[in-house]
Amino acid sequence: MADRKLFALVSILILISIILTYSLSAYTTLLFGVSEFHFAIRQAAFGLMGVIIIWLLAQLDPDEWLAPIGFTLFIGSAILMIAMPFLPEFLVSAVGGAKRWIKVFGFSIAPVEFFKVGFVYFLAWSFSRKLGDHAGMGIGAEFKRFIPYALVFVGAMFMIAFVQNDLGQVVVLGMTLLFMLMFAGSSFRFFLSLLFISLSFFMFFIFTAEHRITRIKSWWALAQNSVLELFPTSIAEKLRVPTEIEPYQIGHSINAIHNGGMFGTGLGGGTFKLGFLSEVHTDFVLAGLAEEFGFFGVLFVVFLFMWILQRIFKIANRSKDTSIYLFSLGIGLLLSFAFIVNAYGISGITPIKGISVPFLSYGGSAMIAASIAIGMVLMASKKADLE
Repeated sequence: MADRKLFALVSILILISIILTYSLSAYTTLLFGVSEFHFAIRQAAFGLMGVIIIWLLAQLDPDEWLAPIGFTLFIGSAILMIAMPFLPEFLVSAVGGAKRWIKVFGFSIAPVEFFKVGFVYFLAWSFSRKLGDHAGMGIGAEFKRFIPYALVFVGAMFMIAFVQNDLGQVVVLGMTLLFMLMFAGSSFRFFLSLLFISLSFFMFFIFTAEHRITRIKSWWALAQNSVLELFPTSIAEKLRVPTEIEPYQIGHSINAIHNGGMFGTGLGGGTFKLGFLSEVHTDFVLAGLAEEFGFFGVLFVVFLFMWILQRIFKIANRSKDTSIYLFSLGIGLLLSFAFIVNAYGISGITPIKGISVPFLSYGGSAMIAASIAIGMVLMASKKADLE
């Protein structure tokens, strides 16, 4: 039997997302001249569709359906991402020159959201067959064994970071790949080596794109005062960024969090959603949650999310099938890193990466893709001893 607790917990989080979407989109509905329920109704439709998808997938036999669904997501979404730059304008939506969404019947679908789930399945399927114990294996042999996966990841990185101009998704995928490698049987020395190489590539991507450099400077302008006071004055002055660089979004996000205090302003009582934070119901939903429901509201959502992860990791830990173990683990890591990257960004700890909060941020593609991931984990949980 599939894990009913996981199904219930995800359903509760989806319900919270619908309530937050209604409250936090108040200004956006006025800005676009649509009904006050416009985004809430759409999110409710996405949420209902997500719950149905989770339930339907949970009924399927993992031995028969897990692989076809996983490979369809991986190969199908990869083909769509490769084709997107060549599709006509009426079929794709572009933001800042980057084509990230495909228009289908009035909705926009982001193939990268589905690719992440398929990529995790591909890694789990392949790692369970190719990787294993590293005893007696030198680091050179481990790198040789990793080459095919490196090529796949570099291809994905090119499509996402360069073609779609979305470095945040690459960060989440890269971190998931690294930790899945370690749990699949690679040595800790190899893990640290890949981590260093990944950080080097990450810095390369930042310093080769002007908009990313500007974003880093904007973040640093806000964070520098608290950090530089730890350094000698001579060094601090060299690292200081001119104050005219205004960290607009991060500044208002932090002020929204501060305004919420311990108990919040109440549902609908937030002020920073009124034009100060653009479309707060999407990437800044945690800041909106903090303002209207306070510290305890955020704590409740974090507790709920942690409970979801605990159920996913329990399924992984109780699975005797290595591919199911790695897939469940990978989905848990994928959701964890997305939540952490978003939370760190809206609180000013790291630069904003444009990563949505799983099941909480407004958006159909992210909701449906995450629901498919949970549905596949629930399908796989039938082979795990959860008693």
